[in-house]
Amino acid sequence: MTGEPLAPKPVSAATRNVMQANKSKNTKPELKVRAALREAGFSGYRLHWKKAPGKPDICFPGRRVAIFVNGCFWHRCPHCGLSMPKSNVEFWEAKFARNRARDARDNALLVSGGWTVITIWECRLKKGRFDATMRELVREIRRAEELRAQGLRSGRLVEIGSAPAWRVRRERHRRRGRRG
Repeated sequence: MTGEPLAPKPVSAATRNVMQANKSKNTKPELKVRAALREAGFSGYRLHWKKAPGKPDICFPGRRVAIFVNGCFWHRCPHCGLSMPKSNVEFWEAKFARNRARDARDNALLVSGGWTVITIWECRLKKGRFDATMRELVREIRRAEELRAQGLRSGRLVEIGSAPAWRVRRERHRRRGRRG
């Protein structure tokens, strides 16, 4: 028993079914990222590796890279501005606070252990953003490899897709053949 309060009774059977259908492993966003990593030539990763704090969704132990593919609802994405559920507000506020605290703790443990911790938000994997997100992910994995090859062992925390708007626009213009 983890000591977490029990979830409140669902408002309806439909709500109960929706909540039970939520998976914690092998979600569609995770599967998309893994397929893109294989396509980019990055294989040999571990899934939900128990030896790393927080059991990252995708883990490259040799490269010391941990990737978390966070669902916007459960981890409270800073980009989406999601509203709070209308019923059982106290339960949800506490649940989301625990999730954020756990994420911060796991990230801090990994970074202090010399890992590059990469967070990818679910919303950054939507159509129109996916390719740019994956290019940034591949760039960060290669950067982590370069830093380790140079003997730099300090950890880093990276959020994919959080580039400033001007950089996103410049990249979009460059792809279209315009000067930005």
